[in-house]
Amino acid sequence: MKFMPYEKSLEILAKNTIKWDRIEKVTITNALNRYLAIDIIAKDNYPSHPTSAMDGYAIKHSEIENGSFTILGDVPAGALKDVELGKFECIKTFTGSLMSKNSDTLVPVENVEVFDNTIKIIKEVPKGFAVREIGESYKKGEILIKKGTKLSYSEIALLAELGEIFVSVYIKPKVAILATGSEIKDIGEPLENEAQIRSSNHVALKAMMELMGCEPMILPIVKDEPNLVENAILQGLRSCDILLTTGGVSMGDYDFVKTALSKNCNVIINGAAIKPGRHIKISKIDEKYIFSLPGFPYSAMVMCILYVRVLINSFFSINDNYEVNAVMDSDFTKKSKFLEFSACTLYADKKGILKVSLKGKKDGSSAIVNNLNQNAALLITPLESTGHKKGDVVKVLKMV
Repeated sequence: MKFMPYEKSLEILAKNTIKWDRIEKVTITNALNRYLAIDIIAKDNYPSHPTSAMDGYAIKHSEIENGSFTILGDVPAGALKDVELGKFECIKTFTGSLMSKNSDTLVPVENVEVFDNTIKIIKEVPKGFAVREIGESYKKGEILIKKGTKLSYSEIALLAELGEIFVSVYIKPKVAILATGSEIKDIGEPLENEAQIRSSNHVALKAMMELMGCEPMILPIVKDEPNLVENAILQGLRSCDILLTTGGVSMGDYDFVKTALSKNCNVIINGAAIKPGRHIKISKIDEKYIFSLPGFPYSAMVMCILYVRVLINSFFSINDNYEVNAVMDSDFTKKSKFLEFSACTLYADKKGILKVSLKGKKDGSSAIVNNLNQNAALLITPLESTGHKKGDVVKVLKMV
């Protein structure tokens, strides 16, 4: 079987990606971790008036050498007082208060001595000190949050400051996860013999889908029987936008997922020259996608990053770059003739240089799920390369 280059498979996926223009409005208190569907643009300057950033006395800086000022009164935060400073006058002003007319500088309370209705400046400050100028935070027309941004606490705070109650976000794609295999048991089920194993793919993929902003659901595990597999795929597609299957796509006699796909779907990608997961299959039925991932958990999770994340990011208008350059801290020999993605750890050395470590990563098959523990990343070894030497600058792909 000839496998297509990874880059070619991504081109095919891109050509077959639908426009995800499904948008809903949610209140900003329910917008955490949702992806913004429009640009958020400032409607006004903020602040719209010079504002005090500290507690102190507002003065005209050109008079500061006088050293002594008469206190006109005070301007508490939230008060709108039409006060204009005269010669050698000041007004007590608090954090968040509007600066009075003719004032341009705030002398902190710590920098003055107060005598009845007069202050004496004991430590001068530069012009404009502790004054928030108009538009300090943002100016009218400025794009404050770009479409495709994952809303976190700071963006939600900004939306509140802007007076927004609702915000437009992308509807979460529904992702169904179907694990196949007569040897696997669901979580909580006892193993009946030593040939059986507990499924981990479905729970791992569910967690990954949640982290990517989707709405995942786990379907019942299906045994390796042709009719059961086909029916489960077709039924699963009824309730989701994307179906992830694991297992049944290799070259074994009991790999029935690929048969069901070729019978019912348009298979747009049938394998890629990558390790792990070269038997990846991606299919479509109308606007629904089926990603048929390998059965080994390491392979399934890596394939989820290499392909499913690409589709989800396109849906959400995400343009994040997950690749970083780093320096190998040991030699590495590639194990296949394919483009390889190997588990590694990124760390900064004492000089602050980003390094790649393979320490603690086990050699063996793609069944070793714990190789992705502790925030692992993926060392990229190109198709034409035989490996890396200590000190080489390499590319590393971040997981979720």
